[in-house]
Amino acid sequence: MGERTFVVDEASWEEKVLKSETPVLIDFWAEWCAPCKMIAPVVAQLAEKYDGKLLVGKVDADENQNLLMQYGIMGIPTLMLFKGGEVAERIVGFMPLPVLEPKIARHLD
Repeated sequence: MGERTFVVDEASWEEKVLKSETPVLIDFWAEWCAPCKMIAPVVAQLAEKYDGKLLVGKVDADENQNLLMQYGIMGIPTLMLFKGGEVAERIVGFMPLPVLEPKIARHLD
């Protein structure tokens, strides 16, 4: 877990994600998920590069089933970018940084 990322759960979801004035990228992951471990450093790089423009939260899929159901998440890793409480981008599965970054960057002014 990089120092630029933070943990989100069902209890803190509304406060940390939906009410955030800064866009929030959420990484839904699980301990047993190999692609999640592969994408974690990529997500950490985005958090570092866009520090100040983007917040990056991690949600443990096993512990937050209600959030997965609420957003119709079927597989992990799933990355979701929230702007003003709305889903601006949804990315499913592992992607390398050069593929992933433009999908996120275009939502950041």
